[in-house]
Amino acid sequence: MELYKEILRHTDDAKIVELACCQALRQIKEVLEDDAFSDPECFWRIERIVEIYESLGSGAGTRHDFG
Repeated sequence: MELYKEILRHTDDAKIVELACCQALRQIKEVLEDDAFSDPECFWRIERIVEIYESLGSGAGTRHDFG
């Protein structure tokens, strides 16, 4: 845990956000390029993208509120 604290002390907050965004975009690209889904399954591609955004703490608004 000390290593994490030391790294964070020397890391710009904007850089951390940028890295998280790049990782999320990479994951979204992988979902969109996944040929295992057929066109009728595009719903699941969008669902996976929403899950990625939610994992970053960003919700999809009321359009994704099924509960």
